Amino acid sequence: MISIQHVSKTYGHAERTARSVSALVDINLEIGDGERFGIIGMSGAGKSTLVRTINLLERPTEGRIVVDGQDVTDLTGADLRAYRRRVAMIFQNFGLLAQKSVLDNVCFPFLAATGRVTAENRARARELLERVGLAEKAEAYPNQLSGGQQQRVAIARALACDPEVILCDEATSALDPKSTNTILKLLRDISLETGVTLVVITHSMDVVEKICTQVAVLEDGRVVEQGPVERVFAAPAAEATRVLLGKVDWDA
Repeated sequence: MISIQHVSKTYGHAERTARSVSALVDINLEIGDGERFGIIGMSGAGKSTLVRTINLLERPTEGRIVVDGQDVTDLTGADLRAYRRRVAMIFQNFGLLAQKSVLDNVCFPFLAATGRVTAENRARARELLERVGLAEKAEAYPNQLSGGQQQRVAIARALACDPEVILCDEATSALDPKSTNTILKLLRDISLETGVTLVVITHSMDVVEKICTQVAVLEDGRVVEQGPVERVFAAPAAEATRVLLGKVDWDA
């Protein structure tokens, strides 16, 4: 369980002033184990900042991040590194190391964690490449792959340390529709098979509809609506949600 409790993030000053920028304002969310949770909003709504507070790439100015009953907000050093191994992240631009082979990219989390890559690690990496349908690309390099293939490598790398949570920050926004569907189906199936929790950051309601069970809508750093995907889609209460769904009269 991820519990985001009264989280705010302010840039520019420790306290809110005319020169400071509030990226997040009093965010409260509960994300259950094994859930596929969508966080959606227009550009600048605070989605990426919010997801980065979960793995503490951004420290909240106020509030707490509590995971499985443990307050992780102020973790540092070895405790922070151990926590981050439980929370993998997939990025829009794939984040692969261009000078390393596909196999070495998937092995990188082992290298980062222990300083070495064992034969067992390499065997595990090959299993993961098989899982994402890229076993034959193990010795290739990222620039020899399509965008969809690169994202599948990124997913295999994210799975290397058996994470409890995978954060997907606009993971399909750089892909064509066919590749997007392939990646979404892969993520959904992995979540169902392993029980890993998915937190999906996106500006696309179509992505949320295909993969998520719960959704929170952000606007100007605030949660304006949240609930089961079916209910929010069927009867959106917030104007921001209706805009994202295209349920507004643009000529009004």
